[in-house]
Amino acid sequence: MFRQLILLTLAKVKDLHVIGEFGLGKPGLEFCVKEKPDILVVDLMLPDINGMEIAREVRRAAPDTKILVITAHPSERLPAELMALGVNGYVDKTEPIEYVLSAVETVRSGGMFFASRVRAKGGGAAGAFAGSRPTLEVPLTQREQEIARLVAAGQMSKEIAAKLNLSVRTVEKHRANIMEKVGVREVASLTRWCIQAGLVDS
Repeated sequence: MFRQLILLTLAKVKDLHVIGEFGLGKPGLEFCVKEKPDILVVDLMLPDINGMEIAREVRRAAPDTKILVITAHPSERLPAELMALGVNGYVDKTEPIEYVLSAVETVRSGGMFFASRVRAKGGGAAGAFAGSRPTLEVPLTQREQEIARLVAAGQMSKEIAAKLNLSVRTVEKHRANIMEKVGVREVASLTRWCIQAGLVDS
């Protein structure tokens, strides 16, 4: 049922054509290795093979294929583990189905999209990158890192400009450059990236 829902959702994406869909992982993996699709949407829990293994094999055999993982069993460690495999996006099944659309669009354009809710050890909600995480290469200048931290803290361009004694236009230009370098399109994903890169605390 969820696979059918995903298919209906993907049908709404402009210029996207589903060339294959499978209920089992092994035939899906064989198809991806042979056809090398532009993007793969895969569930972690499949009857015959784990989605992590599929992601690993597809990344090895078809390095240009973008990989979006969906799961109903998020954990604190999972996003970091998926990123280490080279996965481009991750969506918790409990999130609104619109998240899948946003994730597909972001991943297709070369960005990263990680959205989930997990419980922190203290009992509170934690972000997608809570827990252990791999180190990301930070392609930003010191000034861009400073602005990225402030954006992740929820500050608006006008506030950042006043704090750093810059013009709003300059801050906006820096923000655009940061988004392009990091490969994200919205503040939420930039915040997650900053956490993953160690620029801010989760």
